[in-house]
Amino acid sequence: MPLYKTLTPNSQTTVKIWKITESFDELMKPIQLREVCMVRVQGMKSELHRRGFLSVRHLLAEFGYTDFDLYYDENGKPHLKDGKHISITHSFEFSAVAVSEGIVGIDIEKQREKIAVIAHKFVEYEFEYLKEEDPEYVRKLTVIWCAKESLYKLFATPGLSFLQHCLVLPFTFQEDETVSWIDFEGQKQRFNVHYIEFEGFTCAYAIE
Repeated sequence: MPLYKTLTPNSQTTVKIWKITESFDELMKPIQLREVCMVRVQGMKSELHRRGFLSVRHLLAEFGYTDFDLYYDENGKPHLKDGKHISITHSFEFSAVAVSEGIVGIDIEKQREKIAVIAHKFVEYEFEYLKEEDPEYVRKLTVIWCAKESLYKLFATPGLSFLQHCLVLPFTFQEDETVSWIDFEGQKQRFNVHYIEFEGFTCAYAIE
């Protein structure tokens, strides 16, 4: 399938989402990979991960980039050679790439009941406004997870904890954004987090 969605939260940021319906071979045909990436994708045991990896390269092409324009730092954070900021995610049959003039983080997750079992591992402050009996509980937990994962990706600093250093302010599904904070070793930073839902998935992306 071609591009699934394009989002432009501001004039400096674009998000593109891909629904992965193609086979590995179909995704591989038009793509050129650096040798290190070719070795990496061939070494992946999961066909889903291999297709996710390649779908991200198709999203890069939608932005006018190739695999050769992308590199990773020592913390595993992706960068573009032209200096723009980039964040990458994929989950099951969806992948997404955000490109911005400012720092950005993005995450996609499938909405699943089991997130409630691990909520205590990434939720603290947010329990002040979350209620387990709320029919939107799992959906809200998924937004919070995606928001914190987005913050983690853009901050890319060892030691950052979802539980201790990231918080998400109250939100409703009548809106499509909220505010999140990172409070880490004396650094306090505020980020706008946008979120959308589609086909049982949640996507959130954080921008400064």
